[in-house]
Amino acid sequence: MRTIVLGGAACGKSEYAEALAVTLPILSVPRFYIATMMPFDQEDILRIEKHRAMRAEKGFRTLERYTNLAGLVLPERGTVLLECLGNLTANELFSESGAGADAYGAIMLGMEKLEAQCDNLVVVSNDVFSDGNSYSEETLGYIETLADVNCALAQRYERVVELVCGIPLAVKGVRI
Repeated sequence: MRTIVLGGAACGKSEYAEALAVTLPILSVPRFYIATMMPFDQEDILRIEKHRAMRAEKGFRTLERYTNLAGLVLPERGTVLLECLGNLTANELFSESGAGADAYGAIMLGMEKLEAQCDNLVVVSNDVFSDGNSYSEETLGYIETLADVNCALAQRYERVVELVCGIPLAVKGVRI
């Protein structure tokens, strides 16, 4: 089962995605958590360590992957939670190790390769284009790339869930 969980900042999408991943069939153990937040300072490092400890209690093995998702080889099949496409998109577009102008292609290839390696996949992503502000060209490129990835995955995934104020709304498929 492939699921994409969308929502705004601090809406509960990560908590929902983790709860969903741990309720998927027991045959899909082990559980891998692909973390895409690239640390830039000590505060980021401390936040990552805190989240890693919290996930370990839920049976997740964390794999850090900031760019080149296509190059990731899972140690074995299982359930995968990818957190989050927003970070991965920014990393691919703006970091030295990223794909730059081919971020969309790199992300979609990475998602295809990841899908082939797991039994269940839960992907967390940010809702974009909902605030109506004007943006710089660089930011607009990021938003458009992430929106394109979100749309492509939502079209082919069995389940799409949007979180609004902590409330999961099934957009496609059945909500768990």
